[in-house]
Amino acid sequence: MKDKTIDYILRSTWQAVARLYNEEAAKYGATMATGFALLSIDKEGGTPSTTLGPKMGMEATSLTRTLKSMEEKGLIYRKPNPSDGRGVLIFLTEHGKQKRELSKNTVLKFNETIRLNVDSEKLQHFIEVSETINELIQFKNIFNPNENNNDETNN
Repeated sequence: MKDKTIDYILRSTWQAVARLYNEEAAKYGATMATGFALLSIDKEGGTPSTTLGPKMGMEATSLTRTLKSMEEKGLIYRKPNPSDGRGVLIFLTEHGKQKRELSKNTVLKFNETIRLNVDSEKLQHFIEVSETINELIQFKNIFNPNENNNDETNN
C-alpha cells in the first residue's frame, strides 16, 4: 500500500476528532459546532457576530444555523452593537455559560489525554509542522507557481 498523503492524514485525523467531540456533545443535546461557538464567545463582554465566523473558521450559513439553534436552546442572546449600529453582539445566557464550562472541560480532557499519551517533543514537532502548514496556506505558497515549494518533481 502506498504511503498516506499528508492531507489524507490531516483530514482523517480531524474527522476522527470531530466524530469524538460530536459523540460527546450529543450526550448533552449539543454538537461540536455548538461547543466551539460557546468557547469562542466572550463570556462577559459578548462577541460581534461578524468576528465569530472567521474566529471559528465557519461559513456564514453554517454559523447562522448554529447561532439560531443556540438561541432556541437558550444558550445565547443577541443585542445591538453599541459601537456599530448595524452589528449585533452575541452574549451567553447563564445556561450558555454552564454549557461553555462543560465544553471547556471536554477540550481540556482531550488535550490532557493527548499530552499523557504523546511525548512532549513529538507534540511540539506536531505543533510546529501544523503551524508551518497553516503559514504555507495563509501566504498561498502551496500552489503559487512563482514560489519554490521544494517539490521533488521540480528537481
